[in-house]
Amino acid sequence: MSILYVGRGLIDVRDGAFVISDKAGVRTLIPIGNIAVLMLEPGSRVSHRAVGLAATVGTLLVWVGEGGVRVYSAGQPGGARSDRLLYQAKLALDETARLKVVRRMYGLRFGEPAPKKRSVDQLRGIEGVRVRRLYKHLADQYGVRWSGRRYDPHNWDDGTVINRCLSTATSCLYGLSEAAILAAGYAPAIGFIHTGKPRSFVYDIADIFKFDTVVPAAFRIAGKGGLTNIEREVRIHCRDSFRKTKLLRRIIPTIHDVLAAGEITPPKEEGVVPIAIPEPEGIGDAGHRG
Repeated sequence: MSILYVGRGLIDVRDGAFVISDKAGVRTLIPIGNIAVLMLEPGSRVSHRAVGLAATVGTLLVWVGEGGVRVYSAGQPGGARSDRLLYQAKLALDETARLKVVRRMYGLRFGEPAPKKRSVDQLRGIEGVRVRRLYKHLADQYGVRWSGRRYDPHNWDDGTVINRCLSTATSCLYGLSEAAILAAGYAPAIGFIHTGKPRSFVYDIADIFKFDTVVPAAFRIAGKGGLTNIEREVRIHCRDSFRKTKLLRRIIPTIHDVLAAGEITPPKEEGVVPIAIPEPEGIGDAGHRG
């Protein structure tokens, strides 16, 4: 199980196990070693022991807003490796290397080489045009009314159904991508296409997979109509899809691939933190929020 959302519960450790207790005192066991990301929604409380256990097993804790529309903070499981952090920074600061990395990201995202003799800003502009076309194409395919990607995080319920679906779906992918980046020893803030934000590299990596995974799912669910809790529906679909496609196992090799395109010698592979995602049977959403 890659991602689990928890809201309105106390997260603690009992007899060495990770448990969630609701206001009625009902305890639910959480297989924390099988989860890459734990999304903590409003109303959740987490004990010091629980944070320590999550860090020990390599589960990323992310504090999010209702429905996952905002990311407030994230706990860092293990921290970045200094050698990989320096390697990543060197690539980002070298304009030639950075452009090579961006071109590789473009190629992976769209399945074709990036246009030649274009700067990073020019490629960003071309990418934006293609993304808007993809949104329009998916809206037509699933019969969804589309007026653009926009929402107000302070007025979540006023957003359109499709924008709420997209925000929920991408928050799942961002959480998974950040967990992979941290586990591999890199820094979420040092991006190549996106810059100047705490999760710039998260957005860079997530965008490679976005239109093959969560964005079509968001449009498909929005096109159904009649759902009483679309955010929960989206989260459950993303969770099951990530497990089925073993997405987490694909992200870290992709990170190494895009950075290698910069043609700067990477650090040695020794000491890499591995990620093992079992495929547990019969585990639902533990009765909590999606």
